[in-house]
Order: sequence, then C-alpha cells, then structure tokens
Amino acid sequence: MSTNDAKGGSLLAISDLHVGYPANREIVADLRPTSDQDWLIVAGDVGEHVADVTWALGLLRERFARVVWTPGNHELWTPRDDPVQLRGEQRYQHLVGLCRDLGVVTPEDPYPVWTGPGGPVVVAPLFLLYDYSFRPAGTSKQESLAWAHRSGVVCTDEFLLHPDPYPDADSWCAARVRRTARRLDAVDPALPTVLVNHFPMTREPTEVLRYPQFAQWCGTTRTADWHRRYRARAVVYGHLHIPRTTWADDVPFVEVSLGYPREREMYGRHGDHLRVVLPAEENA
Repeated sequence: MSTNDAKGGSLLAISDLHVGYPANREIVADLRPTSDQDWLIVAGDVGEHVADVTWALGLLRERFARVVWTPGNHELWTPRDDPVQLRGEQRYQHLVGLCRDLGVVTPEDPYPVWTGPGGPVVVAPLFLLYDYSFRPAGTSKQESLAWAHRSGVVCTDEFLLHPDPYPDADSWCAARVRRTARRLDAVDPALPTVLVNHFPMTREPTEVLRYPQFAQWCGTTRTADWHRRYRARAVVYGHLHIPRTTWADDVPFVEVSLGYPREREMYGRHGDHLRVVLPAEENA
C-alpha cells in the first residue's frame, strides 16, 4: 500500500463520464478540485475508445492530487472504429499500462491510503465484472438471457465486450473475484476501506431499475458481504446511472455516475457532479 501526505482536502468520486458525448466532454473538461489535496475516484465508463480514456484521465490527473480508476464495461468494449482492437484481458492490461504512464492508480497497483479528513482508509479500486447472478430466482443464466432477448433489453456487452482468453464473462468474473479477495485479505486489518467498483457490489441497488432484465449485467452475488468482510467505510460504484446514496449495515453505498446527457435533462441533474466520499458527514 502507498500513503499520501494530505491533511486536508476531500476524497471525491464520479463515474460513467461517457466522454464520447460532447456535452459530457465539456463537463469533464470543467471538472476541478476544490483543494490541491483532493483525490478523485473515477469508477469506470470513462469512454469506449482508448484515446478518449487517455484524454480524460490524463486531464484529471493534471488537476487532482491523485486519481484512482477502475474500468467499467464500456472501457472493455472493442468498437470497430477504435484503432486499438485489443480484446478482453489484453485490452484491460493495455489500459492499466496507459494509466500507469499517466500516474493514475489502477486495480493492479498497491492500494493507496487516504490520510486526509476521515482517514486513514485504504482506497481499493476493484475490477470484478459480473456473472449474470443478478437474475430472477429459480432461473438459469440461459433462461434469464432468453427473457432479456425476448423483451429487447440486451446489454451491448453481449456484442462488444469480449472475455478473451476466458470462455465467458462468468469465468473472467470468477477469476477477478478470487484474485481481488486475496489482495483484500492481505490489507492491514486495522484499517477500514473505501471499496470502489464500477458495478454494484450488492444486488439491492438494481431493484429500482426500470428494466429489471438489465440487472444480470450489473454485478455478482459473490461480493454481497464484502462491505462487512473488508471493513468498508463506504462503497463507491456507478453503472446504473442512478446517482444516490443507500445504506446497508450502516455502510453508505454511493452511486456516483454522471450518465448520459438525456438522463440529466430528463431528471434535472445539474450542478456539482463530483460526490464527496470522505469526510463522511458530507456524504449523508
């Protein structure tokens, strides 16, 4: 683990920047810290093209004392018009390398320790993916996918996110969960954590989805107790485009997505797009 020397500042978070949209790109271009000691968590879905991810994270790293990133599903897509045609694990590792060149913390790096207000806490970016286990009780993966296809609610991942070299997303997810659990087990048990994952770490946040078929692409039941098991002070996630804070076992689960322009217009989401994770009283 690595530490910082900050005694002030805030631990801030945002996700689902989707900078391919001009309006979102303008918002990201205007994001700035309120202190030169602020850290920024970017919880995935920066964009689909490697160049866009590099631009956004590079810009933010220039402004914030530290940037912590974990990938969303969109970074893992392989769009036909992206000059970088890497797939699956190779694409992920390519992005990790780019982030390291920029000085951005990834799930493959030592977990940094926030020692500013509300600290010390270990900030742990996690790449866990999903395994279709957020599906109706008593149904198989095949039955749940068939339900989604019949209703026309099918995640684009099925066409653009390739799990290579794993046979399917389920297997990649299982490998990521095992690897990540080993790393979290090794964290100093005296320190609390802020767990950062693009996808919800419990199933409950998906219960408000307009289209429940989409939940199967939203996480894994394997992490349902991780907020207790790993002493979470907060859990940060995105993916759902429903920014809010919910609570479980006295732990805040903070959805921090910017989302698409049409969603902000529909729901009147304007103003400050950065969420304060720590100090905790700002997050209530």
